Amino acid sequence: MNFIFKQLNADAQENAGAAAEPVEEASTATTTAPVETPVENPQPADAPVEEPTPADEVKAEAVAESQPVQEETAHDDFDWSVDKRNVSSYNKEEKEKYDKVYENTFITLNDGELVNGTVVGLTNTDVVLNIGFKSDGLISLNEFRDLQNLKVGDEVEVMIVEKEDREGHLNLSRKQARTTRAWEKIVEVNKTGEVVTGLVTSKTKGGLIVDVFGMETFLPGSQIDVKPVTDYDQFVGKTMEFKVVKINETIKNAVVSHKALIESDIEAQRAEIIGKLEKGQVLEGTVKNITDFGAFMDLGGLDGLLYITDISWGRISHPNEVLKMDQKINVVVLDFDDEKKRISLGLKQLTPHPWDVLPEGLEEGKTVKGKVVNIEDYGAFLEINPGVEGLVHVSEITWANTPINAKEFFKMGDEHEAKIVTLDKDTRKMSLSIKQLTEDPWNDIETRFAEGSKHSGEVKNITNYGVFVELAQGIGGMIHISDLSWLKRFNHPGEYTKVGQSIDVIILGIDKDNRKLQLGHKQLEEDPWNALQDTFAVGSVHEGTITRKDDKGATVQLPYGLEGFAPNRHLATKDGKSLNQDDAAEFVVIEFDRNEKRIVVSHARLWEQEQYAERETAKKAERADQEKTKKVVKNIQSKVEKATLGDLGVLADLKKKMDAESKEASKAPAKAESPVEEVKAEAPKVEAAKDEAIADEAAPAADEATSEEA
Repeated sequence: MNFIFKQLNADAQENAGAAAEPVEEASTATTTAPVETPVENPQPADAPVEEPTPADEVKAEAVAESQPVQEETAHDDFDWSVDKRNVSSYNKEEKEKYDKVYENTFITLNDGELVNGTVVGLTNTDVVLNIGFKSDGLISLNEFRDLQNLKVGDEVEVMIVEKEDREGHLNLSRKQARTTRAWEKIVEVNKTGEVVTGLVTSKTKGGLIVDVFGMETFLPGSQIDVKPVTDYDQFVGKTMEFKVVKINETIKNAVVSHKALIESDIEAQRAEIIGKLEKGQVLEGTVKNITDFGAFMDLGGLDGLLYITDISWGRISHPNEVLKMDQKINVVVLDFDDEKKRISLGLKQLTPHPWDVLPEGLEEGKTVKGKVVNIEDYGAFLEINPGVEGLVHVSEITWANTPINAKEFFKMGDEHEAKIVTLDKDTRKMSLSIKQLTEDPWNDIETRFAEGSKHSGEVKNITNYGVFVELAQGIGGMIHISDLSWLKRFNHPGEYTKVGQSIDVIILGIDKDNRKLQLGHKQLEEDPWNALQDTFAVGSVHEGTITRKDDKGATVQLPYGLEGFAPNRHLATKDGKSLNQDDAAEFVVIEFDRNEKRIVVSHARLWEQEQYAERETAKKAERADQEKTKKVVKNIQSKVEKATLGDLGVLADLKKKMDAESKEASKAPAKAESPVEEVKAEAPKVEAAKDEAIADEAAPAADEATSEEA
């Protein structure tokens, strides 16, 4: 084929040279005979030449335009069947035959097309491939690592990456051809669900890289096995079976799973096992996973749950106290659900119930030792044997009748001795007692703790209403909050004492039947209220400090340790404000109740009394002035009345005189006016006398009022 290419190139070069020579030379080279050209209408050599007229030129141009001109070339008479030696090699038929053969040597190729190539050469780095194109292609040996015995003559499938690159070389790739074929197969098996075989080549973040059909796929860590896998390195280099579970057409990426194959096998086993399951059936299982609430068992393709309460007859806090990972044990089927595919398993059911096989000697009245396995508000459970428990009620902890917190007395895991009080195998219940291990101290309570006797005890408990004191083991009583102090009132007993402190008490009363002692603390001293009754009489004023204040009023600390109460309205000050906590001021006692031990005081009453006294003084002065004024007015009235009576007598006399004179005047009219004028002259004198009398009476009264005011 290369020879054909060379011959064609030589012929083409020769033809090009011949075309460049003059026509005469080409004609001479092609024929040896002279060529005669016939001449029509010959003209003499000396004949004049007629010049064409313009009309003729126009016609000639028209004819030239209408008829195409065929230029003659030197190759028109060239005989291609004759070689350079003027020897004819092929005839026409042979030439057509060989032209077809030559055309068949060329094939049509496109970029991205998959073709088969033949290995025609091997170098240290490359493989030379012939794909039937005008030139051979080179592919790196790295793309043939999977073919260990590659040799000349082997056929391989490659992809045409580029027919001609910038340098004119044919660019081929076996890797891309394998990837394309692999992707086609992966898409097909994804549709069909077929199982494929792949080689785990490397580890990556979150999983493994698997070579499937020559293409890299991703195996997530969660899809390696049904059990969690942490060590991915153990799978590198292994050939495994997979199922294609996901593909991405855009980026040509595929995800495979080995777990799916296992699950499909397990599902078949599970269906077979469930079909044969029966309640009470004993199966062998492997501990697959341990949780706080139980353990998951692998029953050979089927999982079951072993609850913590079904692991042991005794109490356990966590399944790992009994079970270990990958441990093989026999379990019994307690229940199963075909639809939800849930199986409940039991381990303790394989052994007899401990209550059915109680040891000999375990009976009422016996002393046993047990471990605290559960604590409730009402008591604690002691485990005598695994699965055999008894209850110690709070009332059976101590002989004392004081409340006891079981959670403070017992601690988980502690061991205690107790006496069996009741034992019922049918109901599987047992009651225990700790206090009955000792003699009842209340049998001689009257002699040991007689009424009126004084003792010292330890504060065991404090409530809102009192303090519980233990005087001896199993003997105690309560001090009511009102019996703590004669003088102070407490909102809570914790303000006076604390748990664990020692306190002196006196026995106020004994209730042997109910096992109660009435205790007192303030009764150790005389009642100070009897002596302070006169000191804090109503109306007495004392210095005090406000210690507490609320919506109702304030507590005031008074001398001698007493406390009083001042209502809010009695905390008002003279300037309109109110006393606050920690303020010191004077208070007046407005109520003193010895029986109720209550003192009511007031600060506002002090300045209110001052204002009242001022008002009373002003009222008294006003009343005194009014009395003096009344006396003065009375004296004046008396004098005015006397003067008036005298004037009346004078007037009567005047009247008589005037009457007499009028009679005389009638006799003597000329002298009638003189008596009247005299009367008029005397009238001012009478009025002046009245004024003088009033002034004389008012002067002593004013003097008396001035002296009283002074």
